[in-house]
Amino acid sequence: MSNLIPVEFKKQRVITTELLAQVYETDVNNIQANFKRNEKHFKEGKHYFKLEGEVLKEFKNRPTISQLVSKHASQLYLWTERGANRHCKILDTDKAWDQFDNLEETYFRVKENKPTCIEDVLIQSLQEMKDVKQQLNQVNHKVLETKEELKTVREVIEIRPSNSWRGETNRLMTKICFKLKDYKKPKEEAYKALEERAGCDLKIRLKNMKARQALQGVSKSKIDELNYLDVIAQDKKLIEIYTTIVGQMAIRNGIGTN
Repeated sequence: MSNLIPVEFKKQRVITTELLAQVYETDVNNIQANFKRNEKHFKEGKHYFKLEGEVLKEFKNRPTISQLVSKHASQLYLWTERGANRHCKILDTDKAWDQFDNLEETYFRVKENKPTCIEDVLIQSLQEMKDVKQQLNQVNHKVLETKEELKTVREVIEIRPSNSWRGETNRLMTKICFKLKDYKKPKEEAYKALEERAGCDLKIRLKNMKARQALQGVSKSKIDELNYLDVIAQDKKLIEIYTTIVGQMAIRNGIGTN
């Protein structure tokens, strides 16, 4: 029991499902099945902690945790002393009761050994400094990621209705379509959003535009080339709404203007 690697979370001594199964001399599936059947008797934060997402990722980055948790794990249960006790009651075997007593004495309730000499104090201080440095590195990495995201958002938001709006929105839409591997639906989504926000019907407007140009004697080949962007180009309000929609789609899909 004394060779168990101490694991702490939120200033509490906890134990993983794998280690708990090992201590109680049962298997992980049995622990998981018992929890599933009796989940209503367990309270998160009191009997266990469930780690997922960024919380789990940060937990895995602890130097002493890598050998206890699979790097592929998408979630992790950590059992508190009360949680381990509840599992012991569910198992209700002599071995489990004996081992829980040992867990209490040699794992959950072990007093922290305070350094008593200058060498131990220095070692502990250096370890704490190392931990702080690692946490700062993680924070700095997140800050850099956030700056890149804000840069992308700023670049997209800077798209303004101008003579180049058509070229800029076309480039963004091409990137969106390429990322989504769909060259039809993103454009349809943008036009539909434009119609809803502006209260217009692009199909009717395009039809009327083609009719007017036919009356003006424009060649059929030129008329056939007309599309919704030509309709949008005739209305400043539509241009403003459309560039906003494309910009928002780009932000949502992590696309920059460069």
